[in-house]
Amino acid sequence: MKRIRYTKFTGDLASSLGLEDLMQALSEFLLDSGFQDPFSPFQDFDGDQTMDNLREAIRRALDSGELFDAEAQEKYEALNEEQVEELIDQIIQKMQEQNFINAEQPQQGEGENGEGENARFEVTDKGMDFLGYKALRELLGPLGRSNLGRHDTRHEASGVETNGSSKLYEFGDTLNLDITATLSSVFTREGLATAIEGEEHAPLNIYHSDIHVHQSDYQSSCATVVLLDCSHSMILYGEDRFTPAKRVAMALAHLIRTQFPGDTLNLVLFHDTAEEIPIGHLPRVKVGPHYTNTREGLRVARRILARQNKDMKQIVMITDGKPSALTLPDGRIYKNAFGLDPLVIEETLQEVSRCKRSNIMINTFMLAQDFQLVQFVQKVSAMCRGKAYFTSPENLGNYLLMDFMSRRMKTVH
Repeated sequence: MKRIRYTKFTGDLASSLGLEDLMQALSEFLLDSGFQDPFSPFQDFDGDQTMDNLREAIRRALDSGELFDAEAQEKYEALNEEQVEELIDQIIQKMQEQNFINAEQPQQGEGENGEGENARFEVTDKGMDFLGYKALRELLGPLGRSNLGRHDTRHEASGVETNGSSKLYEFGDTLNLDITATLSSVFTREGLATAIEGEEHAPLNIYHSDIHVHQSDYQSSCATVVLLDCSHSMILYGEDRFTPAKRVAMALAHLIRTQFPGDTLNLVLFHDTAEEIPIGHLPRVKVGPHYTNTREGLRVARRILARQNKDMKQIVMITDGKPSALTLPDGRIYKNAFGLDPLVIEETLQEVSRCKRSNIMINTFMLAQDFQLVQFVQKVSAMCRGKAYFTSPENLGNYLLMDFMSRRMKTVH
């Protein structure tokens, strides 16, 4: 789709470059997950987020001819090497000024020539927002009533944005008075004479039981834990499943941060074991170790949600669906990468049952189509009355939603 961007004219190429377009062009480099894609323009960088690699990535994006219009592209191609380096410096400066990246200063080494260690950079929260393409709002469906928030529910409550109905006032309700319903209650109780003769003959006696307030749609808040599979299977078989998984997680983080300010969001990685990491570290996460300890991930997520003072709680699990590891009571890790191990599956489903008893719904985003894995995910979603999303890394725009709350299947675009 053709777009027109209006910016302040300064005469230099850096001002005519849209940083959002640049961030999108650099997304494969910024979200590198350790998958050696021979077709990636940044494959030789090995995912190392150094300033030298960033400069080279920007150069390749500029050389692609997709960031400038025809006139600006001609000016860029006419630049000499020194002017190109100066342009890249200006672009990096703009990225820092507009809070897309944070750059570290190089540390001075102790070598003879005094050359220090190469400076590094990290993507900021604002940069993460531009890297999240698909807003998965439907994941956060209505579950019930809890703290005030922005999730639509089937319930009603007193509020400012009314829906046309009213109710008797109760202590704690927002006093958005429904005058018509209140006076109608008074006239019904005291008779027609009060309504006709007015205050000259019969003063209006309004009692507590007469007061009506407007109803509004009750909106709730939700505590969410994103459970992200970073086991080695996410980049095996010539397919990168982990980078699309990170995009989904970042889109969800952006959605909650901007559209549901009353919500909480935590991120848990699971592999041989499981651990919680800050959301801001997500772009730098890579795959490994090798196995998938789904039960430990669910256990860590359940403990996090137990600390949240919200009635609506959910786990969004993004995985290729093959549990292959288990933490034993003595702390050792039992591993079996061949098929669906009965012991691993049994212990994992027991942890799913504990989540169900804690009123935690599990929504699963499945990045594989293997029949046995699909059956496992279906069972997990059915136990917790959650949702199962089946997709492939190449086609995140269309995915199959199996909604176990309404017992129906549909395709979401």
